[in-house]
Amino acid sequence: MLELGQKTPVPAEGLIKDGSEASFMADVIETSREVPVIVDFWAPWCGPCKTLGPMLEAAVTEARGKVRMVKINVDESQALAGQLRI
Repeated sequence: MLELGQKTPVPAEGLIKDGSEASFMADVIETSREVPVIVDFWAPWCGPCKTLGPMLEAAVTEARGKVRMVKINVDESQALAGQLRI
C-alpha cells in the first residue's frame, strides 16, 4: 500500500529499449513528442560505452518515466549512424 505522497513505481521495462533503423522513428521521434528520449549510440567494442551505458540506464530508471532511453548498436545500424554522423 502506498503512503500519501508516495509515487507508484514505474517498471523499468518500456523505459529502456533496444532500437534499430526500422524502429527509430517510432522509438525516438514519436515518443519524444510525449517525453524526452535519450539515445545511446553504442558498440560492443567501445570501452567508454560499457561504463556510460549502465550509468544512463540507472538514471533513466530512477527518473521513473520522466525520460526514456533507446539504445542503438552502431555496428548493427550503420546507415543510421552514418546519416546522423555518429
